[in-house]
Amino acid sequence: MHPSDKSILIIEDNPDDGVLTMRALKKLNYANIKLVETGSQALDYLYNDETIEKNNHLPPDLILLDLNLPIIDGFTILKKIRSSGSTKHTPVIVLTSSGEDKDINKSYDLGANSYIQKPVDFIEFEKAAVLISEYWLTLNVPPV
Repeated sequence: MHPSDKSILIIEDNPDDGVLTMRALKKLNYANIKLVETGSQALDYLYNDETIEKNNHLPPDLILLDLNLPIIDGFTILKKIRSSGSTKHTPVIVLTSSGEDKDINKSYDLGANSYIQKPVDFIEFEKAAVLISEYWLTLNVPPV
């Protein structure tokens, strides 16, 4: 499957980080990228039947999840993703500014596939995006 065939959902409330993530992934030829800025938008995109039908989409091939979201936090989103039959096997990469042990442990306890502390500068952020996409969207063999 070509990179442009893979879909990525970015759940990120910081507009700068969201744009940075999208820019890095688009440079790698991923075209099917959706950015949502709140937990409720993420849940609507993933589970609202009307939204799914209107957008005519399957669950994403990869989810990049920030933890620090307003109202519905990343932990709640992760819990829902893992409890739903349509998304329980979707790779979820926590991409957040927090390096706190309790956040790392809780993310893995709730089923995160990986936890990455956001790099501060763009070059390092781009490198992280390349590694994430190469592994999770190219090398990794998902369940069928």
